[in-house]
Amino acid sequence: MAAELNAAVERRFRAMGSDAHLIIVGGPDHLLDDAERRIDQLERRWSRFIETSEICELNRHAGDDVEVSAETALLVARAIEAWRLTGGGFDPTVLGDVLRAGYDVSFDVMPDDKTTAGSNLLTGCTDIEVTGHSVRLPAGTGFDPGGIGKGLAADIVIGEILAAGAAGACVNLGGDLRVAGESPQGDVWTIAIEHPAIVEPVALVGLHQGAIATSTTLRRRWNLDGQARHHLIDPATGQPSDSDLELCTVIAGEAWIAEVLAKAVLLRGSKRAFDIIDGSGVQALTIDSVGTIRITPGFQQFTGAVPLPTDIDQVRGIETRS
Repeated sequence: MAAELNAAVERRFRAMGSDAHLIIVGGPDHLLDDAERRIDQLERRWSRFIETSEICELNRHAGDDVEVSAETALLVARAIEAWRLTGGGFDPTVLGDVLRAGYDVSFDVMPDDKTTAGSNLLTGCTDIEVTGHSVRLPAGTGFDPGGIGKGLAADIVIGEILAAGAAGACVNLGGDLRVAGESPQGDVWTIAIEHPAIVEPVALVGLHQGAIATSTTLRRRWNLDGQARHHLIDPATGQPSDSDLELCTVIAGEAWIAEVLAKAVLLRGSKRAFDIIDGSGVQALTIDSVGTIRITPGFQQFTGAVPLPTDIDQVRGIETRS
């Protein structure tokens, strides 16, 4: 018998420099509008590309105490926690390295070819201070929310949607995705893990609740002085990652955790990719530069025990047959 369909509404739009997708099951009619406005509000507080944002205010006044909203204080606190969780694999103070790599404008308007951009900003996550609604960045540093902002926004918004009366919801901000409650089909939320170079999904994952996030070096790419660059900065080198992994997807309880761990796993490379999540209950899938697909031992509990391809060429084969 087919699963019963629940009343659901959805909307797609651009937010936080990415494609956003909302699905809401049940609840008042205004929830889609409320959720989109809330995401816009968080972007206006957190974007480093909006001069009036609280993040830009923090960066302009690094070294001083700055009063911010509760949400921004939470973002900074989560970023510090992420730095500790990943052993420095995620560092929100790599803004100087990001600027030196040429990522100095929103990717929506970034040209394909750029010339060298300078920055004197240093890293210094260890010395960020958060007290109530007051945040102080170390002098000479800059804060870049990066992907953790999208992940945390998904976590915040889905909680507010359910609190406002929805039976279930999915909030997807550029691949940082959080689901909870009833799905439109009445069972699990089915999420496709996609590779930028192929149409067919690498895997279909089923979640009753939780989060999934993907980091990849195959998107957000440009040339700087004739050399290829991408947005995933390795804090250990200050340069775009040279890991042999090109894509990592992580399944976790919250989207901000899935986001930072996806990046940290990717940066570690295939030989020690999963060390950082061993024993945590977090599951991951990686794809390296030659197309090899690897998964953690518990990953297939989310695929209905369906065997996964071991190489993206096998996925391409499925595409060809279909």
